[in-house]
Amino acid sequence: MKKYLFISMAALMITGLLNSQSPYKAGDVASDFKLKNVKGEMVSLADIKDADGFIVAFWCNTCPVVKKYDQRLQALHAKYAPKGYPVIAINPNDPAVSPGDSYEKMKETAEKLNYRFEYLFDETQEVARKYGATNTPHIYILSWRDGKLVVDYVGAIDNNTDDAAAADRKYAEDALESILKGQPVSVAATRAIGCSIKWKKG
Repeated sequence: MKKYLFISMAALMITGLLNSQSPYKAGDVASDFKLKNVKGEMVSLADIKDADGFIVAFWCNTCPVVKKYDQRLQALHAKYAPKGYPVIAINPNDPAVSPGDSYEKMKETAEKLNYRFEYLFDETQEVARKYGATNTPHIYILSWRDGKLVVDYVGAIDNNTDDAAAADRKYAEDALESILKGQPVSVAATRAIGCSIKWKKG
């Protein structure tokens, strides 16, 4: 009886540990990370000294939804990097599951599309799991406050996957404009729309 009780308690403890890592939401303090970019350099957010915050985008090479948002993410970087909020794109997909999302393919994609932002490879998927990312794309807007990375917004870039011009709710841009004005973000969370992250099997 004691043996079964011990096993049950151990199982409950493991379950608790697995569930203790909740997805980030507005107001949470986010973790920094160090990941390899497409130039082979290791990059952390703390290394980017002139940034007031970041547009962290869980991204990839292959997802059709990512491809529809490609120009929109590049436009966000072009507009907000000079204002202190660069895009940091992270590919969390396992290339064993999605070969088109390999590191070599990342380099090809970044060169072909002329990415001006950092494109990083989350090879262990640890960052995606820690942040609670589920999709590509999945956007996290973070701001440095008192030496900590605070989450301001989580979700989609806007409300129209197919047509940027038809989007009448530009969630990420609206959040950034509020942050830059020192105002509260009125919509701090939306549902990320896109392809599910290709997690490692086993």
